[in-house]
Amino acid sequence: MDTTCTHCHNPDPTGSTLCVHCTTRLTAELTALPRLYEALAGHLAPGSASGQGRGGKGGPAPLPLRVDVLDLRSEFDAVSGWLSAVHDARHLPPPRLAGDTLTRLHTAVAGLLAHMPWIVLWPGAADLATEIGELHRSASSVVDPDPRPRGRRIGHCPAIDPSGAICGSVLRLMPGETVIVCPWCTCSFPPAMWAGLKTLMTADAA
Repeated sequence: MDTTCTHCHNPDPTGSTLCVHCTTRLTAELTALPRLYEALAGHLAPGSASGQGRGGKGGPAPLPLRVDVLDLRSEFDAVSGWLSAVHDARHLPPPRLAGDTLTRLHTAVAGLLAHMPWIVLWPGAADLATEIGELHRSASSVVDPDPRPRGRRIGHCPAIDPSGAICGSVLRLMPGETVIVCPWCTCSFPPAMWAGLKTLMTADAA
């Protein structure tokens, strides 16, 4: 029996708490976290335009570290907290999280990925996916800022995969483009299909 994904709220034929799309995204975001944490270290020093520097008359010297990036790196400890929560929910001994922050992060990510078949059925999965997604986006905005325009939001992709699940990815019409292309399933919608596309999206939302 189809259920509704507790994260994206789209129908899910697997009966899981997280749909296949959200599970795939969560897995990819978790896998990327150690790389993002390491890359953030290169953004700790303030840029040359961050303050007056020593040459500024009467101005304060620049901070030795960017506090916003320092605070963001501290948020990665939440990943270890989620692994501990999974162990607690499964009545397992607490995870062994030793070493420096990066080592603990690698351990926590590996542990969560190992528990993923259970996590997709866990009531806390949506909160996990939300927090990891926000952490990934925040870190990526510093490490890999996207210079491309975001385009005009159209709605959620109504394409249906072979299993009968709705794609649900956000569709955008990029500046200068005349065809809407789904970034997830790659389905394309030329102008001749836009009226029908709106009808499908309205039906899916209902």
